[in-house]
Amino acid sequence: MPVIQRLPEVLINQIAAGEVVERPASVLKELLENSLDAGSRAIEVQLQQGGIKQIRVADDGCGIDREDLALALERHATSKITSLEDLEAVDTMGFRGEALAAIASVARTRILSRAAGSSHAWKVSEHDRSPAPAALNGGTVIEVEDLYHSTPARRKFLKSDATEFGHCDDVFRRIALSRAGVGFQLAHNGRVSLRLAAGGMERRVRELLGDEFMQHVREVDVEAGSLRLTGFAALPAYSKASRDAQYFYVNGRFVRDKLISHAVREAYADILHGSRHPAFVLFLDLDPATVDVNVHPAKTEVRFRESRAVHQFVYHGLQRALAASVQVAPLPEPMSVVAYSVPEQQRLAVEEPALAGYFTRPAAAPAFATPGPSLRDTSYASTPTLTPRPFGNPASIPLPTTTEGAPLGYAVAQLHGVYVLAQNASGLVLVDMHAAHERILYEQLKQVVDGSPAIQRLLIPAVFGASAGEIATAEEHGDVLAQMGFEVAAAGPNELAVRTVPSLLARANVADLLRALLADLRDHPASAVITERRNELLATMACHGAVRANRQLTIPEMNALLRDMEATERADQCNHGRPTWVQLSMNELDKLFMRGQ
Repeated sequence: MPVIQRLPEVLINQIAAGEVVERPASVLKELLENSLDAGSRAIEVQLQQGGIKQIRVADDGCGIDREDLALALERHATSKITSLEDLEAVDTMGFRGEALAAIASVARTRILSRAAGSSHAWKVSEHDRSPAPAALNGGTVIEVEDLYHSTPARRKFLKSDATEFGHCDDVFRRIALSRAGVGFQLAHNGRVSLRLAAGGMERRVRELLGDEFMQHVREVDVEAGSLRLTGFAALPAYSKASRDAQYFYVNGRFVRDKLISHAVREAYADILHGSRHPAFVLFLDLDPATVDVNVHPAKTEVRFRESRAVHQFVYHGLQRALAASVQVAPLPEPMSVVAYSVPEQQRLAVEEPALAGYFTRPAAAPAFATPGPSLRDTSYASTPTLTPRPFGNPASIPLPTTTEGAPLGYAVAQLHGVYVLAQNASGLVLVDMHAAHERILYEQLKQVVDGSPAIQRLLIPAVFGASAGEIATAEEHGDVLAQMGFEVAAAGPNELAVRTVPSLLARANVADLLRALLADLRDHPASAVITERRNELLATMACHGAVRANRQLTIPEMNALLRDMEATERADQCNHGRPTWVQLSMNELDKLFMRGQ
């Protein structure tokens, strides 16, 4: 057994560097966090060869006093905490006192700083820790050169300059998003790649994530006790194939936390299906004493004292923001000219109870024709129903008096049996009637299935051919189907008979609907279908029960659909994450025809 001995201080720091300094981006993160803790209002970053050759961070913060400058490179030396109580309620980005010492052990490091009120600046390096006079107007400059020059084996694990710069750029953007009131500049090999002026959060998010992101977001601002969640969450129309547009901050610190990730996934589960990932920039603020940031040297993981409460707060807060109905969704800019109004008789028609409840109370409504083909069928043989628009002086035709209460406006026509055209105060609204009705049915089914579902007994049972597997599944999971409102029994060796269906799906194609449900029950345990996959099952039911393409609607029926959309949560997208309606403002329409140009 070898003799136990103390490790040299340099080796201790190099071991610590293995956790803290993974690559140039890790160094940049630590230096930027130190600059923010110093109260900086402007930070400039210069990189050479992806940060491998040089990382230089200059800020205008409070600076470091001459007496403390040498300590900055010592291990476990920090100005952030002095006791266990400070550690348990730390509100600074850095606090461990390890980063600069670890960096200095594997790279050539120099610090120049001029504290507020000092007559001039001072400098130290990893080799000469005696402060020497230097020239600097104010703040601090840290230069890190030749990363891993003292540990060549570690340097071999670094990637190309372009790859390392990409990681540095990611870190820079994350830090910049967390502090909109701080100006940032990033340069690589002498060329400025990103310059951000201090300003508001919306402007910073727009600069870093683009105008397209901001066009598809809902603003989040919820508060409960000491918890507050703010930021922007993108609608499913802006979903991504990867998680590269997900930014979550806890007290201003970028984190990747399993608890938070699960809460966000659950909030999007109702509107985003498949392999797509949501995009968001969210900030959770809470009492620092209720969150432990001292979990990992990289400080990207946290632990919450009340993890369940935090999970539910994030989940419900984000879900409410995404579920905002059309009533509270912001309309585009006002139109540039006065639009023609919908004829009074069309507007008043939707106020009749029987027609206004057409989609919400199907049993009391006149029957549709036989369901048409699916939306994938592009053979539009039937002629759309068109209603003439009034002509004359636009100023003499006033807008409906209820425009403010009808964000989606009033229907004017149906296009190819697929789209509903409506006009509102801002211009033209185009609605995918199947997608919209699918969302309405889905939300109604969720409310109904929580209690005792209203069922409709079929006068003549719907009998359809079924495979042996489908018949076995129906018999095995009869209780589950009954909870959903279906009474299903074998009608022969190769047939199933359906005697009852949920009232909301009375007009659905029963055979197609049951086959889809049986497939779900066959592929997943019944317990999972009722709990974890219940909403997916209801989404399938809604899809089969929604109005199909080539189904001709009257003007009152189309208006009833618009009113139901306005009263339905998450009506902006269908159950699969596709948009249900789009708005074309009068300004946008004018541009199409070059009016005013």
